[in-house]
Amino acid sequence: MSGQERSQSPEMSDSSVRVALINLLAAHARSNSRSSAIAQLFGSGRITFVGEDDDEEDADYMDNDSDENEDWRDDPSYMDDEPYGASRPQKLWTAPPTTPQDAGVELIKSGEFGRVSPKIRARRGHNNLAKVISNRLSRPHPALYKEDYASSIVPNSNGVVVANYDSNIYTAQFSKDSSFFYTCSQDFRLNLFDTTAAPIPHKPRKRTNSLGFDLKTTMKLNRSIQGEHGRWTITDANLSPNNERIVYSSITSTAYMCSTIDDDPTQIPIPFHDHPARNRLDDWHTGVGSLALYSCRFSADGNEIIAGGRGEIFVYDLLANKRSVKISAHEDDVNSCTWADTASGNVLVSASDDNTLKVWDRRSLGASQEPSGVLVGHTEGITYVSAKGDGRYVLSNGKDQAMRLWDLRKMRTKAEYDSYPRHRYSLPNFDYRYPNYPKPKFQAHPGDCSVMTYRGHSVLITLIRCHFSPAETTGGQYVYSGSADGRVHIWSLDGTVVDVLDRSKTLAMNFDPSGLEFPRNTSPSRSNCVRDVSWHSEQPVMISAAWESLRLGSTLARHEWKGLSKMANSLPDWNQKEEEEKAELERRSVRRSPRLNRRYRLMPGNYDDGDDDDEQGDDEDYVE
Repeated sequence: MSGQERSQSPEMSDSSVRVALINLLAAHARSNSRSSAIAQLFGSGRITFVGEDDDEEDADYMDNDSDENEDWRDDPSYMDDEPYGASRPQKLWTAPPTTPQDAGVELIKSGEFGRVSPKIRARRGHNNLAKVISNRLSRPHPALYKEDYASSIVPNSNGVVVANYDSNIYTAQFSKDSSFFYTCSQDFRLNLFDTTAAPIPHKPRKRTNSLGFDLKTTMKLNRSIQGEHGRWTITDANLSPNNERIVYSSITSTAYMCSTIDDDPTQIPIPFHDHPARNRLDDWHTGVGSLALYSCRFSADGNEIIAGGRGEIFVYDLLANKRSVKISAHEDDVNSCTWADTASGNVLVSASDDNTLKVWDRRSLGASQEPSGVLVGHTEGITYVSAKGDGRYVLSNGKDQAMRLWDLRKMRTKAEYDSYPRHRYSLPNFDYRYPNYPKPKFQAHPGDCSVMTYRGHSVLITLIRCHFSPAETTGGQYVYSGSADGRVHIWSLDGTVVDVLDRSKTLAMNFDPSGLEFPRNTSPSRSNCVRDVSWHSEQPVMISAAWESLRLGSTLARHEWKGLSKMANSLPDWNQKEEEEKAELERRSVRRSPRLNRRYRLMPGNYDDGDDDDEQGDDEDYVE
């Protein structure tokens, strides 16, 4: 649950008071230098609150004298800008690995994340697209797979603003086929953009109606829907598989569904409370047993909706028009839930502030509401869970500043989870809304069953989201996340950082997203918090949604692949690599029989790329 959502509670802890004071001081920082100075004192820890205990000495704490990551943590080159609303950069206590991790390499080689051969060629440095395409097309029976030439093309630009909002965006995603891009925001408005239409060149469009809705965008706005007002904000939204309906939730017991093709769509209530509402105000159900929905998703066939709230998850059957499943799933808020697979819809996954993810099989619930398994590893609450869609792998973001990849076949049983000592593995009094994460006691839960951990981003301020890269073009071999440091972080499955896109360097709306990327100096006072980001399923394009720190509102930015000019190697590096490849090909050609050599060379228009598509023996030559 986000900070704004929790602020509805009448109880306020010391940390909540601290956050409120810091936000108030930051709002006046520009006009009042004294306020700015005081805010810096709060952020630096030189002013503390009475009752805020220092960390106790504990034998199970991380080694406080360890200097393994000190140089990296104190290096300002990695995080040289202030995070959202903060007075100093957030320390990252564990550096992301610089070399591939064995567990991640095994995942890449497993074949469960797309074709193996293009990944192997990419690791060898054989990324010449002209050769790949020409070699395949010149064969008697050409077979050209999109992943072969698109798997190594990753969005690598800091982006150009394509939309300005006057309120904070909570969900920003492409549709399943990427023909639409949709958002939901704190003003209870849902916007649907047509991504197949050409952008409006250079001049932003401003749409204003009698409701006070104000949006500036260079994208074609297909539909703008005013949702039913709930509490504080729309917490989540999801587009149906056929793009014809959208469902959204708020901090109430009722979600709403409406059409995306009608000019004046009817808002259809989806009640999840035990007792039917007598009037619209009863939909809020603020009394005993009240609900607050933080997540909602359509099933793969669009006939059911899964939702999660205060410790519970639900499934609503749209055909029968009734709630079909209610599970008391967690001891704390369910921040996110999803379907594990796109085939059956029987396996559900929930992520909670009780630091666990739980897996539920609807076929085995029966009279006992026991989970099929528990995914243990995070030491703080979990902000989001995303499924690969194959019923095996899910990805989660945690407030312990770690993103973890899970294999459902390796989950702990409920009995195993209950056998762990009930020790507090999270930090006492830690509040993720405050832009600082203290040094953690534990790197992971002692029963950690995740297969990979990804670090380097900042999961603070709000419920930061994470996702798999599209299977159609990359095989899902990358994972990516927003971050409170104002960046989009992209990792390979093997744990190494592929790229970091800096939203503080995003260009203004009058630039062309597909044009040259001009340098932009980063202003120390310009900070963002990237809550959500989405990768186009067919193109090397991302769109990220960032909250702006200096004003109420947010922006969408389009990030594209800018070719060799944005890649790490210089032109002499590429020339040297080309010479090395030629020498390697000459060495390999000696091993061919003269008859095959002659036949290969005589093929019109062919490049002699000896290992292209040579999948046999690829594992032996795999470079780790």
